[in-house]
Amino acid sequence: MQEPDKTGKTMPSGEVQTRGNGGLAPGLYFIATPIGAARDITLHALDLLRSADVLAAEDTRSLRHLMEIHGVSLAGRPLLAYHDHNGAAMRPKILRAIEEGRSVVYASEAGTPLVADPGYQLARSVIEAGFALHSAPGPSAVLTALTLSGLPSDRFLFAGFAPNTRGARRNWLAEFKPIPATLVFYESPKRIREMLGDCVQVFGGERQAALCRELTKRFEEVRRGSLSEISQSLAEAPVKGEIVLVIDRAHAVEIGEEELEARLREVMAQASLRDAVDEVVAQTGLPRRKVYQAALALEKEQ
Repeated sequence: MQEPDKTGKTMPSGEVQTRGNGGLAPGLYFIATPIGAARDITLHALDLLRSADVLAAEDTRSLRHLMEIHGVSLAGRPLLAYHDHNGAAMRPKILRAIEEGRSVVYASEAGTPLVADPGYQLARSVIEAGFALHSAPGPSAVLTALTLSGLPSDRFLFAGFAPNTRGARRNWLAEFKPIPATLVFYESPKRIREMLGDCVQVFGGERQAALCRELTKRFEEVRRGSLSEISQSLAEAPVKGEIVLVIDRAHAVEIGEEELEARLREVMAQASLRDAVDEVVAQTGLPRRKVYQAALALEKEQ
């Protein structure tokens, strides 16, 4: 399928185009950068770094160092800093460069752009302006941790960083409790003990989990076990470095019809039918449809 971009060129969907001289066609190109081992960068990403007219990075020093390691010269090209604090001022400059017919490569700081990253607003601006947007896949802390966790990977939810305060964090975590998917969180070493303590309170200490830190780096470590076990291990051996916490999905509690009805009666005495269903689903992990039908039957009886 042919898609015209704002520069007037026709772009085959999903395919990176080059100019006649071998340079990149105008547009924005996202590249994923290593989360640890420098050799994890892809050949595609290196090609884009060599060919782009303009380079942009969340951390320009890190990108310069990465390019030096792999023998990619800046060769006098502009290298722009683009991060959370200057995004509003830098986006117009990047869009102007593309409008002038130049190609721009953006590199996030360790990992895939847009995953807990300031690149989202940049991507939206490029799309809304009608310019071409491309992404070269590569390293991702989320997927690496999911792979190493040993937990189900057929369905997962990446939730990013939790709120700072305990009350807000527990309320936030409670939203994820009934979700039938493996949960993935980012956390700092300064807050991981508090985060795990709240996870024990919200999800229950027996929920299986994996704490992954310093992925692909020299001191890579994965602690697997129940939330209680991992929380206790931090008291005995604290951790440093970048952390990804992976938590198993909620599993249905084996309960009979009588126990289900008893739980519903107890909750429905103090809450609406909808709220009661939500609470019992969160408690048991049972299918919502089953709990809802049981609640309707009880309501009719009453």
